[in-house]
Amino acid sequence: MDALARKLGLRTHPTIFFVSAGLMALFLLVLLVFPTQLSSVFGSGREWIVTNLGWYFIFGVTAWVIMLLAVAFSPYGQVQLGRKETPPEYSFASWFAMLFAGGIGTILMFWGVAEPISHFSEPPRSGVEPYTVEAAQDGMNFALYHLSLHTWAIFCLPGLAFAYFIHRYELPVRVSSVFYPLLKDRIYGPIGRAIDILAILGTLFGVAVSIGLGTSQIGAGLGELFGWSNDTTLQVLIIVVLTTVATTSIVRGLDKGVKFLSNINIGMAIALMIFVLLTGGMTLFLIREMFETTGNFVAALPELMLWNDALADVTKDDGWGWQGGWTVFYWAWTVSWAPFMGIFLARISKGRTVREFVLGVLFAPTLFTIIWFVTFGWSALRIDGMDGSEGPIAAAVSESVPLSMFAFFENYPLTTIVQGFAVLIVAIFFATSSDSASLVVDMLCTGDGDAGPTRQRVFWGVSEGVLAALLIVLAGDKGLEALQEVITVIGLPMFTLMFLAGISFLVALRKEDLQYVTKVRGVPDEAVAAGEEARERGEIVDLGADEPEDERETARA
Repeated sequence: MDALARKLGLRTHPTIFFVSAGLMALFLLVLLVFPTQLSSVFGSGREWIVTNLGWYFIFGVTAWVIMLLAVAFSPYGQVQLGRKETPPEYSFASWFAMLFAGGIGTILMFWGVAEPISHFSEPPRSGVEPYTVEAAQDGMNFALYHLSLHTWAIFCLPGLAFAYFIHRYELPVRVSSVFYPLLKDRIYGPIGRAIDILAILGTLFGVAVSIGLGTSQIGAGLGELFGWSNDTTLQVLIIVVLTTVATTSIVRGLDKGVKFLSNINIGMAIALMIFVLLTGGMTLFLIREMFETTGNFVAALPELMLWNDALADVTKDDGWGWQGGWTVFYWAWTVSWAPFMGIFLARISKGRTVREFVLGVLFAPTLFTIIWFVTFGWSALRIDGMDGSEGPIAAAVSESVPLSMFAFFENYPLTTIVQGFAVLIVAIFFATSSDSASLVVDMLCTGDGDAGPTRQRVFWGVSEGVLAALLIVLAGDKGLEALQEVITVIGLPMFTLMFLAGISFLVALRKEDLQYVTKVRGVPDEAVAAGEEARERGEIVDLGADEPEDERETARA
């Protein structure tokens, strides 16, 4: 593998790179040849997991929230992620824009209207009548539970652990580095490589599902604007165009590419939200509802974060089906993004303290998510009315979830322009998620904070687009369904892995001498020594070695 990597001009760990790429290709081949059989196998696995271990996901994420807040407000919150003299690399505004756009921007566009309306139409709790005020309030609480604090806790825990070990211990930019306190120098052996390969595959599959959602919404929007059929040809064309945009951003690097697109995109999203807030004739109601919804959510959160629907087999015909299909799937899907978002957050958070990191990652996006869902979700609920009968938005969601946002905009002035603007926002969110994921996957392969050569980064960016396109072309809906089932199954070991990452982080944090928070008793020197030995064995790639100067500059762009 070393010879092949040199021949191709790669600067990466050959085993991690080629095994990850090979397993991705093998899975895709099997999926395309045996879609029904594979779907059946993973469908059975998914059913078993959500039925028997759904509580593990629900209680686990809640435990992460509690642990993160406890660490942030403890004396360990003052520990800096890096050397004390190192200032934060990015301003708070740019930092927030990048972490948000690389995280769930596409998901908020997709579910901002659809999820509150979905729960409004089909209430999660027994005894709640659909299309009522109670159903609307309950639906909003569940939407915020799924896409605010708890989602970002899934990103925050591994991100904090990665940032700590990468910037403070100066270990390679790999998921395996988090497990140094538990594995020591075995992170450079077969166990560490297996961890990194699992993280790469989870990231690729998680991004593929998001690409599928984003593509379907963009296709639906173009269908509304131009009357085009949202068929396979259109969706593949969308993937080709946006993969090209994402690849261009990848070539330009983190600062010139991802940062630029992220700042533009968050500005456009905020502009769209302000438009809805000011032009729908509900401005005063929405401002009042921002405070009221925040209070309702905070009051409901202790129950929601522990709610397990234990009596569902008595109160519902489908048993535990609702929470398994929503909450458990959300957490399994989100955790597949955890390595990607964790490494990405760590990469952009050097110089910040543990307290700044936790509070910033948890609460800044949560606050934005509340404002977003109030603006779009409550506007849609008021348009529908809460008189016990199905309204136009609920009917649109029932017909096609991707169409819900565009059906919503039919109630606002400048409908066509606004729908086109929304399509553009989704497209850029799609591109920023793809290029961020590609850069991080490349970092996981190289083990270096700087991305590898251009050809390497482009490979992963194109691979994500090809994966999504082939699923749509050759496997259709069954392919995407199978992939979602696979993610739920993969989510179980990934979830457990992140649990262990949190434990490893706490073990290391206890070694901090809080009187001298710029030092860690003994462990960093040991870790650095192990890293030097691994570098001598070729386990860590030095991107600056044997590389033309122009290529090095491109890699660090």
